[in-house]
Amino acid sequence: MIFRPTLLQATRRHLPAAARRSVLPRQQQPATPAAVAAALAPPKQAAIHRSFGTSSVVRDSEEAKKTSLHTLSEDEEMMREMVSRFAREVVQPKVSEMDETETMDPAVIRGLFEAGLMGVETPAELGGAEASFLSAILVIEELARIDPSVSVLCDVHNTLVNTVFRHYASDALKQKYLPLLASEKLGCFCLSEAASGSDAFALQTRAELSGDHYVINGSKMWITNSGEADVFLVFATVDPSKGYKGITCFVVDREMGVSVAKKEKKLGIRASSTCQLSFDDVRVPRENVLGEVGKGYKIAIEILNEGRIGIAAQMVGLAQGAFDVALPYLFQRKQFGTLIGEFQAMQHQYAQIAVDIEAARLLTYNAARLKEEGKPFVKEAAMAKLYASQVAERASSRAVEWMGGVGFTRDVPAEKFYRDCKIGSIYEGTSNIQLQTIAKLLAKDYKE
Repeated sequence: MIFRPTLLQATRRHLPAAARRSVLPRQQQPATPAAVAAALAPPKQAAIHRSFGTSSVVRDSEEAKKTSLHTLSEDEEMMREMVSRFAREVVQPKVSEMDETETMDPAVIRGLFEAGLMGVETPAELGGAEASFLSAILVIEELARIDPSVSVLCDVHNTLVNTVFRHYASDALKQKYLPLLASEKLGCFCLSEAASGSDAFALQTRAELSGDHYVINGSKMWITNSGEADVFLVFATVDPSKGYKGITCFVVDREMGVSVAKKEKKLGIRASSTCQLSFDDVRVPRENVLGEVGKGYKIAIEILNEGRIGIAAQMVGLAQGAFDVALPYLFQRKQFGTLIGEFQAMQHQYAQIAVDIEAARLLTYNAARLKEEGKPFVKEAAMAKLYASQVAERASSRAVEWMGGVGFTRDVPAEKFYRDCKIGSIYEGTSNIQLQTIAKLLAKDYKE
């Protein structure tokens, strides 16, 4: 079954503009103390049309109604519903087997392409859905409610790989790769190395110019999607003496000589391939430089800030998935003649987790909307990722506990969500890196 959404041209809707005070021409006579006081006084509240009032202007304005972070456009709501159905009908039957075998079912990847979920923000003329950034976040969240492994595959492909092409690639590279990435070829983002994790710019992979090609030598570690990917965004330095200013991004096809050296055996998200890569005299055409030579560091920094919102969405979906698995059990099983979910101690626990999930979701949606509006979002993205990863751990741990011995078995998904959640505090910036980012930006604001 093909789940391809019919997406309308995205139309951004803004919240209503704040009421503005009229500015009258200054009088030419000297200002009296009373006039100065009047000029400095705040505007009278009664003169402002409040969104909770009954003003016909407010009531009739469609924009005035868009005040909730849960308010989605028609296209976004349709996307979420379609992905939810896809996850239940296509992904869910395969989750257990993929986890046990530690492989991603090729049919799931094909299904993601056929459903139009691998080019969410890609322009329609290049084969994509041309949807909003929040649409991509909703896709990631809904997939994670069923399987965080499938979610991160889709996340990295959309929020990292496709976004790098859209924002930084030449027109020729966009025309060549974006249609393929939207329809059949999986992408991966190759930054981390053995000696460069949180210190990403300590990378040692080299790229030397030789005629009309660059020759790449080195290795990468912890590369998501690398087991199935056909397109690799590889960060390498063209001049180590320049430090991070020598880092450049290259588009490398698998057939150019990329070697998958080892597939990691992981605690969680087992179906998602995480591999070491080797590059031995891999020749890459000069025109496959993505962006400018020596500006790869800028690409990496900017794209990872955006990618953190994607990981936050994955963790929100994971937390919600664990919650959805455990809650029905609480109202089916009885102990001492009472449903487990009716004991006050249990009520307090699941109420708190529900609050935590909602708060993490709102942090994530807010960061996504800020990014869409072109406003600063780095601090909010770090907050969303940090908190969502914490909530995912709490929610999945509680889910196992609530279900007791059953939750500890592989007969139900609770234990898998618990294993899957831990990666949220590690990849695309550890929790300590998020705290450091938040603190740095707060200090900047308050020092000024």
